[in-house]
Order: sequence, then C-alpha cells, then structure tokens
Amino acid sequence: MSIVRRKKIFGTHRAPRFLRVFRRNAEASHSQGNRVKLYDSGGEFFPAMLEAFAEARHHIHAEFYLIRDDATGAAFAEALLAASARGVDVSLIYDYIGCFDTPSAYFRRLERGGVRCLAFNPPPFRRGLAWFDKRDHRKVAVIDGETAFTGGVNIGDEYSGFGVSAERWRDLGVRIDGPAVTVLSHLFREFWLEEKGSPSLAWFMEHAPLAAMGDAEVMIVSDGPHHARSFIHNAFRIAMAGAGESIRIMNPYFVPGPRVIRSLLRAVRRGVRVQLILPAKSDVPIVRLVSRGYYTPLLRAGVEIYERQGSVLHAKVMLIDDTWGVVGSANLDQRSFHRNYEVNTIVVSREFGSQVAEMFTDDLGGSRRVVLAEHERRGWGVRFMERLCNSVSWFL
Repeated sequence: MSIVRRKKIFGTHRAPRFLRVFRRNAEASHSQGNRVKLYDSGGEFFPAMLEAFAEARHHIHAEFYLIRDDATGAAFAEALLAASARGVDVSLIYDYIGCFDTPSAYFRRLERGGVRCLAFNPPPFRRGLAWFDKRDHRKVAVIDGETAFTGGVNIGDEYSGFGVSAERWRDLGVRIDGPAVTVLSHLFREFWLEEKGSPSLAWFMEHAPLAAMGDAEVMIVSDGPHHARSFIHNAFRIAMAGAGESIRIMNPYFVPGPRVIRSLLRAVRRGVRVQLILPAKSDVPIVRLVSRGYYTPLLRAGVEIYERQGSVLHAKVMLIDDTWGVVGSANLDQRSFHRNYEVNTIVVSREFGSQVAEMFTDDLGGSRRVVLAEHERRGWGVRFMERLCNSVSWFL
C-alpha cells in the first residue's frame, strides 16, 4: 500500500474504518459530547480535583496507586473526610504495595470518618505469590458520576507541583465532563466488587443519562493481568499505525519491547515525524539504562529523541496528528502492558490536541536532543550495563 493511500485511509483518526479497528482490538468504549480539560502540571490538577470534591453532592469514587502521608496526602484526606461528613458516599481503592510506606493509621482515620477504603491485593496475597507482582496502577477520581479526573498523577508532594524543582516532578492529568465519565464510574464499581468490597446503596440510585457537555470524542481503554492480551499495548500500536503526519510521545518509563519499536519505525518509513521526550533523570535508574538500549535503531531511522532536563519526568501522553491525544496511567513498558491494572483516556479533538501540542513544545524547550554520533560514543561499561539490565526488562 502506498504512503499516499495509507494516509488517505488512516490519516484521520475520525475515519469510521479506523475507529472500528481500534475499538475492536483495544476493547475501547466510545462516547461523544464530552468536555476535556488538560492540566499540564500536578500543581493545577490537585486544586481542581479537590475543589470538585468540595462540590460533590452524591458520591466520590477515588482509585490511586500511591497515596502518601504528606502535605498533599493530608489535603486529599481532609477533602474526602469533609465530603463524607456532609453525607457524600466516599469510596477509595488504593494499591497495598504502592502504599506500603503509608501508615495504616492514615486509612483507619479515613474509615472512622466514613470513607470506605479498600486495599488492592493485601497480604497474604490470596491469589498466590505471583500475584505479588500485580499492581492497581490506575489514577482516577469520579465525582457524582458526572465529572472525572484521571492521568498519571499519584497522591503525594512530588506529584503536586509544576515540575520545576527536584522535589516536584513533571506530571499531568485531565478533567472529563460528559458521557465518558459513566465508563470510568462502572470500571471503578466493577473492580470494587471483584476485590470483594461491599457495594453502597447509593450506587443503585437511578440517574439520568449524562447530557453532552462538549464536542470531544472520548474512548476509555482499561487493562489488567486477567486479560489474555494487552488492550493497552494494542491501543498504542494501532494509534501509531494510524498516524499520517506526526507522533509525539512523552513517557517516563520507556521499555516498549520490539513490537512498539517496529510500529515507530514503520511510521517513520511512511513519512511520519516521530518525537519522543524521555527523562534525563529517572526515579528508577535501571529503567533509564534499559531505555537507552532502544535509542540506536530509532535514531538511525530518524526518530527524534529528547531527554527532559531538570525534575523527574512522570507524565504519560501521546499525541497523533495533533488530533488524537492519549493520557493515562500506562507507561510504555511491559509492566503496564501485562501486569498492572491501567486505564488510558483517548481524546479525539482538535482543541484538546492543540493544548497537548503546545505543552509538548514547551517541554521540548527544556529538553536536550540525543544525537546518534554522541550516543554511539558511550563507553563499553555503559553498553554492558544496558545489556545486563535489558535481561530483566520484563520485570520493570
């Protein structure tokens, strides 16, 4: 198939054929009439989410991988307790391993205040030792079934700033108003029941279908280790295959495996401009070593790789043709593809795409481009460590 014809078929992610292929292979829900707002830092995301908590009338569903007992965690707890005190039904799911350092007194206080808390996979790891490696990596808050906040932001001080200091990481999230929120609400409730949580009577109250709030098409892709294949992985690859002009990716843990690499290389051969922003400094140094082992074939093919300087990069976003934006909890690594519960939001909107494109351009300004000649001059010791670490990339 020629490049021109491929662009004609796949160049727009609104094409019915493409959407059918995507929804079938990624098990993606689809809704129209949504309003989506990008918060390009945790410093904007947290105040907006806590303000929405303060306005909740019926219920709050919150699900976060990591919740710290620090200033941000305290503000989060106070907002949930205040909502519960005024009669709002509040339910919280947290990952036991992710919150291993969080004192149990933190969650006991929430429960005494009426917040129903459910730990994912606590000891004795009732599904066997292998289940110890599974994580609930989602970050979602749903308010009254009408408004949702999601992205890559955990509850902790390092996620709550503007990404300009070592103590405040670079992260982002979105607010969704409209029909897509119903999908996230159902996802939370199904997971709660699967984990043996008791349902709330408030969940069974009848609510009118959500009216259209904007013009954004939204698809929700969720995944977990119980699936025979990774829908998150499929979603990334199909979106890349549909690119006609550009692919822009910002991700903190780039251990994608050969199939994603081939998808990027094919895109370049079609004439698509591919840009990656990856961290210059990682909170998991071994991941950076493995990531750099993927650089050479990508650079040789013409992929532009940039390493963001300064604070730790934790943002997870992909933008296709400035129209198809992907924001969520999933990293481009094997853990997110196969061993975590994850959720990504795909937004098909020129307006939202322009917001993401502007943010990406700003981050490029604080990034250093990786040059092939310089990369290939790295010493034998670094190459040895890359190869050694690559042997355990499945577990990262």
